[in-house]
Amino acid sequence: MKLGLVSAILPDLSFEEVIDYAAKTGFQCVEVCCWPKGKAARRYAGITHIDIEGLSPEKMTYYASYAKDRAVALSSLGYYPNPLDPDSDAREAALSHIKKLIDVSALMGIGMVTTFIGRDKNKTVEENLEIFKSVWTPVIKLAEEKKVKIAIENCPMLYTANEWPGGNNLACTPDIWRKMFAAIPSDYFGLNFDPSHPYLIGASYIKPVYEFKDKIFHVHFKDIKIYQDKLDDYGYFSYPALWHSPKLPGLGGVDFGAFCSALYDIRYTGPACIEVEDRGFEGSIEAVKQGIEQSYRYMRQFV
Repeated sequence: MKLGLVSAILPDLSFEEVIDYAAKTGFQCVEVCCWPKGKAARRYAGITHIDIEGLSPEKMTYYASYAKDRAVALSSLGYYPNPLDPDSDAREAALSHIKKLIDVSALMGIGMVTTFIGRDKNKTVEENLEIFKSVWTPVIKLAEEKKVKIAIENCPMLYTANEWPGGNNLACTPDIWRKMFAAIPSDYFGLNFDPSHPYLIGASYIKPVYEFKDKIFHVHFKDIKIYQDKLDDYGYFSYPALWHSPKLPGLGGVDFGAFCSALYDIRYTGPACIEVEDRGFEGSIEAVKQGIEQSYRYMRQFV
């Protein structure tokens, strides 16, 4: 495995500063956030460390060389919108940007785009699967043509009132993954697997590693703390924002020793990027870096 960092936690640093910091810390790769320029509605979104609009071949070569010269691989180009948004304009904007990322990822020699499937939160799973097939089939075909893997994160995007009732990302359970991969069978369509998301919904984050071993293209290391006293008050059928918090690896409930052991069992050798979203390590760049470096030290014992 290649231990890496998701660049989203460093929004005010330039691409060069992110890569320099990653190299100095000891990371082997970085998942580079590539949102369209502009403000996003949610935390840790809208981060642009490579602006792909009008990106010249010379600039692509520069970015790739800058990272390579510092022994830091670019694991993927990351962008996490809602490509099944019921608003047609928002949906088309998301899909258009994903297609551009596929082109750029191919041209830069990265070969990976990490993203969400999306969801219409007011429709059933079955209805969304039909929409998914029609929307994503041409996207995966483009990815195949460009030889770029699409790695879908398994986050439900169901945390707050405005994401209720169904959430904004369909691809959050093994049952749905089986149906997705059966509907669009492709060697270029797989998962960006984060163990904290199954943990949140009370599901195993170990069993899927074995069943979907050929579909795990990318991994996120993130933890979650569930507050039982709050869960006792609100119950699982409430907004999870009421009873959980994202944490640094090792500060929540995920057993990363067991998770990494499973990854070794399947001989996973791809990127495994720490995703920092812990409010206890925010407020200043020094606090953010403390959280990143603590996570690095913790995960280094397993990777």
